[in-house]
Amino acid sequence: MQYGIAHLSMISMRENPSDTAEQTSQVLYGELFKVLEVRKKWSRIRLAYDKYEGWIDNLHYTFCEEQQYKELIKEKPKLSINLVDFILLPNKQLMPVPIGITLNTLTVLGHDFEGKTSNIKLSKSQLIETALIYLNSPYQWGGKSPFGIDCSGFTQMVYKINGYQLKRDASQQATQGEPLSFIEESEPGDLAFFDNEEGKITHVGIMMKDNYIIHAHGKVRIDRIDHTGIFNAERRMHTHKLRVIKRIID
Repeated sequence: MQYGIAHLSMISMRENPSDTAEQTSQVLYGELFKVLEVRKKWSRIRLAYDKYEGWIDNLHYTFCEEQQYKELIKEKPKLSINLVDFILLPNKQLMPVPIGITLNTLTVLGHDFEGKTSNIKLSKSQLIETALIYLNSPYQWGGKSPFGIDCSGFTQMVYKINGYQLKRDASQQATQGEPLSFIEESEPGDLAFFDNEEGKITHVGIMMKDNYIIHAHGKVRIDRIDHTGIFNAERRMHTHKLRVIKRIID
């Protein structure tokens, strides 16, 4: 088994080994992963954080030793918490990085970082404050940064920055936590899940107070939510059908 570290700010994870293949997620700077298969230009990897699998370009990561990998994954993730910051490279050049990158691998990569960091669990009330950092970020399928993010990437990153772990996709996140019976029981920070006509969960957002929700749809936005689902006041229509609200953090 081989092991790797993402050494660029954010790289595309693709469904197939091709530049034109669908982006299924992104790997942010400092993330660790197992390298499951290596081809001439592409590698299939499994992320240590959420076990998500996909293909990345071989130029976008650095191999690390097995012992380094095992020691690093035991550590609490140390994350950047500014919207944008910079990594100082060995040649003294700067590399811009988005909020939520993992900094435990700095020494292995020979890089430096002087921005704000966090490696503790914050209170549930902090989730909304973090979510608002992403407000108006454009929607991007598979995205995980303020410059393009999808609905489950948004919820995963907000929780991650506050010290809590979510799975990657909305349908996977829906298997976590405890279901609530009514919207009135929800608290800011709870997750609301929405399904399509076939009953498959395809969307997720973060509950706010007073029956509002923040979610990524076109952009990260705030909308009303009721027992039917999300109501978009601009379009004067419900855009998502509510399936369940779940409490991840007590």
